[in-house]
Amino acid sequence: MSDQLIIPRGYTPLLDPRHTEQAIQKIKNAFQTALAYELDLVRVTAPLFVKSGTGINDDLNGVERPVRFAIGGMGDSTAEIVQSLAKWKRLALADLAFAPGEGLYTDMNALRPDDQMDNTHSLYVDQWDWERTIEPADRTIATLTHTVEIIYDVIRRTERYICHEYDVLTPELPRTITCIHAEELRRRFPKLSPKEREREVCREHGAVFVIGIGGTLGDGSIHDGRAPDYDDWSTEDHATGLPGLNGDILVYNRVLDMAFELSSMGVRVDPAALRHQLAVRGMEERAELPFHRRLLSGELPASIGGGIGQSRLAMLYLRKAHIGEIQASIWPEDMETTCRANGIPLL
Repeated sequence: MSDQLIIPRGYTPLLDPRHTEQAIQKIKNAFQTALAYELDLVRVTAPLFVKSGTGINDDLNGVERPVRFAIGGMGDSTAEIVQSLAKWKRLALADLAFAPGEGLYTDMNALRPDDQMDNTHSLYVDQWDWERTIEPADRTIATLTHTVEIIYDVIRRTERYICHEYDVLTPELPRTITCIHAEELRRRFPKLSPKEREREVCREHGAVFVIGIGGTLGDGSIHDGRAPDYDDWSTEDHATGLPGLNGDILVYNRVLDMAFELSSMGVRVDPAALRHQLAVRGMEERAELPFHRRLLSGELPASIGGGIGQSRLAMLYLRKAHIGEIQASIWPEDMETTCRANGIPLL
């Protein structure tokens, strides 16, 4: 069992499993309807798996192994269960001819077998993946933070809605979200780890957007890993000189006393940023993959996009201590035993 498992003292679920299932559906319906309206998104059907070797699947931090299988009807060619749809969505924007200001969203279901299982991580990932076409001139911090504010407003409104539906729940999210760069966090908390910095700033503000995830900080470190071929984590903001047009939406989770990531998002790489980031990570050979060739040749539109955790949102709103109270998955036997002994009912 992970030594990161948190057992909140005196924890008692506010909703029983049956009412939890009903509340999850209400949350999903309300949130995706509001998100689609506010960002002008159309729901599209997305793949559960893609062909290996195309460069479409996301390798996240570069070390996670995708689940692969052979396709018998295609000469045993190999396919991979998606780990996210960051690059697939951008292809869809081009192929479905979305104009600037329009976009898409989808239910993304993925397997990440290398994720460490704990209160907030499982092998199964469910999120709303969204992508929106923008003009090249709008690849800016201003576009990024404005979009963050729209999404956060939907997050907060949905919390108020579900608390109205169940009077045992009380709204906790602050009215506004605070934007701060990862380098500013490093300078403010130089002796803390990135996760500890997130916890401190979330305790202070309640809701935070940390900018520049994946880019090099002043001491040569990075706040957290990002693949080189979707988010732009290297382009500098003209006003601050700090790198990165991407980030994470984090809120303070009172049940677990921790920073709680709800969304990873960003302005996507243009050809120049892609070439630079591939070189920084020593992955220039990826430029020959089909996805990367289309991007470098100018076939793909400028875009902004991200993923918003469905189970994470429900876990936050319903004040759950473990993501296994929201989604059915597989857990280590000793984790199940410990949760059961402490009144945490895993589905």
